[in-house]
Amino acid sequence: MGLFDFFKKKETAPEAQEALDKGLEKTKDGFFNKITKAVAGKSSVDDEVLDNLEEVLVTSDVGVSTTLKIIKRIEERVAKDKYLNTSELNFILRDEIQLLLSENNSNDFRQFEYGDHKPYVIMVVGVNGVGKTTTIGKLAHKLKESGLKVVLGAADTFRAAAVDQIKLWGERVGVRVVAQAMGSDPASVAFDTLQSAVANGEDVVIIDTAGRLHNKIGLMNELGKIKQVMQKVVPGAPHEILLVLDASTGQNAFEQCKQFTEATDVNALAITKLDGTAKGGVVIGISDQFRIPVKYIGVGEKIGDLQLFDKKEFVNSLFK
Repeated sequence: MGLFDFFKKKETAPEAQEALDKGLEKTKDGFFNKITKAVAGKSSVDDEVLDNLEEVLVTSDVGVSTTLKIIKRIEERVAKDKYLNTSELNFILRDEIQLLLSENNSNDFRQFEYGDHKPYVIMVVGVNGVGKTTTIGKLAHKLKESGLKVVLGAADTFRAAAVDQIKLWGERVGVRVVAQAMGSDPASVAFDTLQSAVANGEDVVIIDTAGRLHNKIGLMNELGKIKQVMQKVVPGAPHEILLVLDASTGQNAFEQCKQFTEATDVNALAITKLDGTAKGGVVIGISDQFRIPVKYIGVGEKIGDLQLFDKKEFVNSLFK
């Protein structure tokens, strides 16, 4: 059984759906207000409507490249069926966004399993302030609630606050934390965490890392060293490199994704703070442009408000 199955056993669909709908309210309101204005007074989908729709998508932080793909698809449908009217536009737009996301990530999280790795090692990266520590804490809570033994490694030794925050989350959710003094070698913390996880028979290791981008070479070297050291204890580790991005930063999230994917082999994304922003379109754009699965989304401040990302449910909620 994969970790995904544990998540689904515990998380009832109505509760998760309600939290998702609520978390996307600001994005949904902004998005539909703009679309309503874009089609005002129009009875059919013409060039002007498409131009206005393009502007709506770009200003909703979907991103230029992804927006152009969506508009091209809608143009093709309009050319095929000359009688499309503006009342059908929402349905067409929803379909095309769902199709685009499905094509980009064939390994949707519904089929994703962590396999036979024990311990399964997750290295978490991202700049300070994006909700990295909170995501780690909430993920640890979900996994522990599911019956898995989890340990956290406080390898962001650059900031004293980061180590303290991880310790607080460990106490809050009842999972073990491995930490050293501030300024310690991050790779040493990661090494100790994995060694103790193996000795204690723990299922999942989550390693926090320093969130600074001012020197990409330094970041690459540090993350590379952490990976090398972990592989001495658990061959193939880390199994997942999870990049945490803050949806409310809009286009800046695209730039952070670009920087981190150049610095290390990111293979999973968590997009946080969707409930506090109207910029939820970044989920669509980043998923499309970087072809990295969005695995988790943060839709609220409660401990249970970290969700598995489901493309279909996300887009349906956006268009409700």
